[in-house]
Amino acid sequence: MNDNIINQEINNLRELAIRHMKNLARQYQSIQDATTEIINLEAILNLPKGTEHFLSDIHGEDEAFLHVLKNASGVIIRKIDDVFNTNLKAQEKKLLATIIYYPREKLKLIKKEDNQNYNLFQKKIIYQLIKVCRAISAKYTRLKVREILPKQYAYIIEELLNKQETGHKELYYQKIIESIISLNRGEDFITNISRVIKRLAVKRLHIIGDIYDRGPGAEIIMDRLMQHQFLDIQWGNHDILWMAAASGHKASIANVLRISLRYANLKTLENGYGINLMPLSTFAVKYYKNDDCKNFYPKSKYDYDDDELQLIAKMHKAIAIIQFKLEADIIKNRESFNMSKRLLLDKVDYNNYSINLNKEIFKLNDTNFPTINKNNPEKLSKAEVILINKLVKSFQGNEKLQKHVNYLYSKGGIYLKHNNNLLFHGEIPLNENGNFKEVNIINNKLKGKELLDYFDKMARAGYFENENIKKKKLGMDLMWYLWCGKDSPLFGKDRMATFERYFINDKKAHKEGKNPYFKLRENEAVINMILKEFGLNNKDSRIINGHVPVKVKKGEHPVKANNRLVVIDGGFSKAYQGVTGIAGYTLIYNSWGLLLASHEPFTSVEDAIKNETDIRSSMILLNKVKNRTRIKDTDQGKEIMAQIHDLKKLVKFYQNGIIREFGE
Repeated sequence: MNDNIINQEINNLRELAIRHMKNLARQYQSIQDATTEIINLEAILNLPKGTEHFLSDIHGEDEAFLHVLKNASGVIIRKIDDVFNTNLKAQEKKLLATIIYYPREKLKLIKKEDNQNYNLFQKKIIYQLIKVCRAISAKYTRLKVREILPKQYAYIIEELLNKQETGHKELYYQKIIESIISLNRGEDFITNISRVIKRLAVKRLHIIGDIYDRGPGAEIIMDRLMQHQFLDIQWGNHDILWMAAASGHKASIANVLRISLRYANLKTLENGYGINLMPLSTFAVKYYKNDDCKNFYPKSKYDYDDDELQLIAKMHKAIAIIQFKLEADIIKNRESFNMSKRLLLDKVDYNNYSINLNKEIFKLNDTNFPTINKNNPEKLSKAEVILINKLVKSFQGNEKLQKHVNYLYSKGGIYLKHNNNLLFHGEIPLNENGNFKEVNIINNKLKGKELLDYFDKMARAGYFENENIKKKKLGMDLMWYLWCGKDSPLFGKDRMATFERYFINDKKAHKEGKNPYFKLRENEAVINMILKEFGLNNKDSRIINGHVPVKVKKGEHPVKANNRLVVIDGGFSKAYQGVTGIAGYTLIYNSWGLLLASHEPFTSVEDAIKNETDIRSSMILLNKVKNRTRIKDTDQGKEIMAQIHDLKKLVKFYQNGIIREFGE
């Protein structure tokens, strides 16, 4: 490279730096503006870091999940204990907590029970709420608190939060509260300040995958997450399946429907998203009219009667057969997926209804296959083609589903590095010896971080790519692979034995081998290797996973590899609570260290409001730091320090006359 080219590059960089400073000068138009902001930012660096909450595997359990958000995984009741100590009885603390969680609903009950003393009660509660809010906002700047305050009460709440315990303004504060109540604004004020407390209790929320399937309210959860100010999502294999379905991927749509029918979870599809299941039910009744479909009765019954459950079973079987056919087409066209062993329909002997798996013959428990052509079992019938095309239109044209999936892309990814922690849902493919497994995907041999980055990129292409149809189709197929592929970091097993579980009674055929990661994650050296691969060499770095339920009742511990990995799938889904023995985990990372909250099962919102029954959460201290973690120690701190650096540079530009102050 000659001197002229080097000089040109230097000039380009200088011009870029000046352009950046000029842009910054539009916001900070004088030395005074810039230095004031530097002072502010340097002060913020020394505030305690905000509280982060990590949750995973919610699986549509909207009531339990939303309650955990409301009670901040037990943080709010702990804060009430800290603030009032022995000044309030246990029952009074429970009442206050319930009002914070469900203000309108609880106040309505209290007013009905004792209308005569209701105004006095409101006054007492407002004083208590102000104290809790003051304590919980202590780690935030006034500006940050001001941003969260509801506009109609911002001035009033700010005045009350900054109230002096002694002084000449006591009558002033009393009059504020009395006026709120006399003007019939008490309930609205209590509702709004309760909302502020809940928002301040948790700075950032991390969802480590699997929002969808099994439970009845995934769309309700998505609506609530979209209201959260600071949030990220690491996709789980159930999420990526719905994302692929929303893109119009036929095999993924069939899987989404099959799982929903397996758990009788039609509420999400029909009520939540308004997906029209009439074509499927009509098809199922026609072709499986005389079939009891006993192996396809749903695992959950909800409020369905026997006739409805029988229809669900028929629909379940119908879509399962369509799924196997659609998947066969992908497997044949994508040889690099290395899933040819999952081509099962052509291995069935339709004369004696048995199947040859790995040179072993298994008898099928079902002999009715009305839509299968024995000479070409993997081919869709004309009726099946018509049906699946109708379903594709329903998914692609669903406005609410598309809005939720767009949000999953905007806030989500395969993995995230945040504040020295590595977050991903499932696993990193490893060999038995603990090294990264090299995976051949479409003639690309990839492993470790590079493999996850490729999957992330292609999952986005599968949904957003509109010009390169070939790339879009590959992206859609790879999303399906992420759902069930043998080297998928979101799945982590050598196969998904769906066909075997339905049609073979011998449980030996149901076995799904896990990737060595799940055995090796107990090994600190292996976890350190993974962290290093993602650029995390800090001694306090750790991996945070979900995906595989922790069998607490069998003695399994969620913390592994000498505190370098935490598994937080504790069984939000009722389907897993028999395995875990608890009803979910929340990992809490605050300025003093890490806490793991294990939750007991949630009864109901009605019970929580009426009887003030909170989710009981047991706290395990994972580690406590000697020196409180400050914002300067976090990723946010790095960004603020970069801002300070730029602002100091801007001040020099002003002082040297390179840029003129706007005020001149």
